[in-house]
Amino acid sequence: MSNQPYRTALVTGASSGIGAQIVRRLSQEGIEVHALARDAARLEQLSQETGCVVHAVSVSDQAGIEALMKGLEIDILVNNAGQSRTGNITNTTPEDIDALVDVNLRAVLQLTRLAVAGMIERDRGHIVNITSIAGHYAFAGGNTVYHATKAGVHSLSQQLRCDLFGRHIRVTEISPARVETEVFGRLIGNMEEAKKRFFDEYDSLLPEDIANSVAFAVMAPQRMNVSFMEVLPTMQVVGGLNFAKKTSGAA
Repeated sequence: MSNQPYRTALVTGASSGIGAQIVRRLSQEGIEVHALARDAARLEQLSQETGCVVHAVSVSDQAGIEALMKGLEIDILVNNAGQSRTGNITNTTPEDIDALVDVNLRAVLQLTRLAVAGMIERDRGHIVNITSIAGHYAFAGGNTVYHATKAGVHSLSQQLRCDLFGRHIRVTEISPARVETEVFGRLIGNMEEAKKRFFDEYDSLLPEDIANSVAFAVMAPQRMNVSFMEVLPTMQVVGGLNFAKKTSGAA
């Protein structure tokens, strides 16, 4: 049995993929997990499996989130919910920009604001932000708005450490590279095609890898704050140098 002071956790984007695995992993540690997502049917299945408390609410529903948080004492907040899109800033739509900012950044800010108040009062808590290598690296083929929102959460994670200085409240950012989840299927509209294109020939991360990373940070001794963790498949690298050749007539 752990000697951690944490009793409760709230995990967003909990109905599938990384979020569902985090719910399972934290439940194994004896933590009462509140699972938040839009898909009520999947949440109910997860509850039957893990005993988690379910909340079928969208993170972009500000009124619903505020009502929910009024009745909860949350020790661990895992900001995991996220969306992405294909394309880049040259062909995105106003609706896509609003959706990505609402879910990936605004909801994280609002939930963190609401959760931190109780953590400060109790002098106990841990905020875990699931970001992406897209928040730290620029690469061709990435969605510009997605990159920008994840970079925003990276900055939030760093600033929170300053805001919470002197208190027993930890902040962890976990930044995964490619993880085999349904997100890729939603992006191209077909999960089978996504598996062929992105996963079948690659040894990608699995959702449980990220859940285990969260558990490592959360269950670490209280004297220890895992502030940033970049998690990549062994066979994937980031970065690289692209240099376009001169075109005819260029100076």
